[in-house]
Amino acid sequence: MRTMSFRDYLHEKSEESRHNETIAYLMFLAGVIFFVGGITETLSLTENVEWLLFIPYHTEPIAGAVLGLSLTVSGLSLMVFGIATGLNYSRKRSWYMQELRKATIVEEESLMQKKHSENSRRRKTSKG
Repeated sequence: MRTMSFRDYLHEKSEESRHNETIAYLMFLAGVIFFVGGITETLSLTENVEWLLFIPYHTEPIAGAVLGLSLTVSGLSLMVFGIATGLNYSRKRSWYMQELRKATIVEEESLMQKKHSENSRRRKTSKG
């Protein structure tokens, strides 16, 4: 069983967050497609469409009216949740990357100190 360093852990979490962010933006795109499909379905049914802000709906009992409204509402909710989760994962990834930079700086400083101590030890042995 191999233990994972903190740096490797941050790499893994950053990749996972990037993957989740991509999935969230794909959810947003699916929401856009549903939203546009619902609006075109509702607008193509009849000329007398009622509007609730920017969402068209039709109150008469037509077979496609419920489909259009459900596509529009589900598309709008997918767009909102897709953007919210995408921003959330983006924020998490920036935190992981910031911590990864800190870990890298600490690691580089320890390597520089180790190299400096080895160089000074070599100088002492070569002089003596």
